Amino acid sequence: MNKQMHLIGFYMHSPINHTALSWSDPDDDRVDGMRLFDHWKNLARTLERGKFDAAFFADTPGGFERYKESFDDYIRYGVTWPCHDPMALLGVMLAETKHLGLAVTLSTAGTHPYHTVRRLSTLDYISGGRVGWNIVSGHLRGEHRALGLDQIEHDKRYDQADEYMEICHRLWNGVQPGAVIFDRQTGQFADPSKVAVVDFAGEHYRCHTVPPVLPSAQGRPVLFQAGSSGRGQEFALKHSDVVFSIQARPDSMKAFVDKLGASSKAAGRAEPPKVVFGIQCVLGDTEAEARKRQADLFDRIPLDAALSRMSGTLGIDFSKIDLDTPLAANTTDASRGMLMALANMTGDGNATARDAARIFGATAGMPQLVGTPEQVADQLEHLWRLSGCHGFNITPTTNFKSVADFVDEVVPLLQARGIFRTDYESETLRDNLMN
Repeated sequence: MNKQMHLIGFYMHSPINHTALSWSDPDDDRVDGMRLFDHWKNLARTLERGKFDAAFFADTPGGFERYKESFDDYIRYGVTWPCHDPMALLGVMLAETKHLGLAVTLSTAGTHPYHTVRRLSTLDYISGGRVGWNIVSGHLRGEHRALGLDQIEHDKRYDQADEYMEICHRLWNGVQPGAVIFDRQTGQFADPSKVAVVDFAGEHYRCHTVPPVLPSAQGRPVLFQAGSSGRGQEFALKHSDVVFSIQARPDSMKAFVDKLGASSKAAGRAEPPKVVFGIQCVLGDTEAEARKRQADLFDRIPLDAALSRMSGTLGIDFSKIDLDTPLAANTTDASRGMLMALANMTGDGNATARDAARIFGATAGMPQLVGTPEQVADQLEHLWRLSGCHGFNITPTTNFKSVADFVDEVVPLLQARGIFRTDYESETLRDNLMN
């Protein structure tokens, strides 16, 4: 286990993060904030004040149209609609901070590896090495439809993504040390013999070029991956620095870390990827107040809003399914790992679709830690020690208030216990996060 836990803020560039109808809470300012640079600058400054490793942005390009084969509930309830591009926020938030990392979700569907490397590595270079990439293989049908593409079967998506990443790594590794000479007297900028030509022809992609961006202070972006299925974990072991997972129960968290460690050893990897789990904290001055906030959060979410999001993520139209039957009875080519995590939230694998929808609408499947700041700090430490994880992706309930409350009320308690940093160790995301 690490000597200190790591914390990452978990957001979306939409009217909500992971709690449906959070925009309707009087304390929430996200809808106004979406049109203001200052909203995102303030978020960045607050996370850096709280010594968070990074802000991590999920994304749902193309939207949710599985439920009832319609976009209506997705739009009606603002269930991540509109879905603005999170890439636009990285430059704003990086420029406002000196240590905070920024990680963004980009799908390998519909984009070429060259464009991805160029976009991410430019920001990584100019920020001094503070960018991360959450690699997703394109599990949303809506994304494929938006791009005019046919959706690929689950395991074949990862086969294609393996090829995608091979090109990315070649582009990242193509500039040798000493390649840039920058000699004003001779007029020579770089030594061509130290810059590789990438010449790749595979089943899915072709690429003939040289690296478009110089290596950053951390070399390349930190790579995140959230695959939980067998094929997804195989991909993660091959490519990721950090694995992000949503597990509803403490025992499931520990089992996930243990399994990934065993799989990593079997694959011959020197060290397993770091594991961070998604959670949501609900704070109150008293436990009763926190429980009341939690109940209010659940009560305001219409079932159709929750099912719209869950249908889109899991690739199943739940309007056609008896909601009181076990969720595990369904199959999907979308997010198989999430399906099984939700099915096991009761501990026996028999959670119903209705049970899952209630949780998914409120937290996208993440467990909630509810109570006073001291109680939440206790729960965080317990989960961290029990599971052996690296840390947590923390999604807020309301924007921006619950983020500031956590930084001001919970972080000092973790620091006082000696399990969370009081200052940054480095100026790169890799050095801060991976230690």
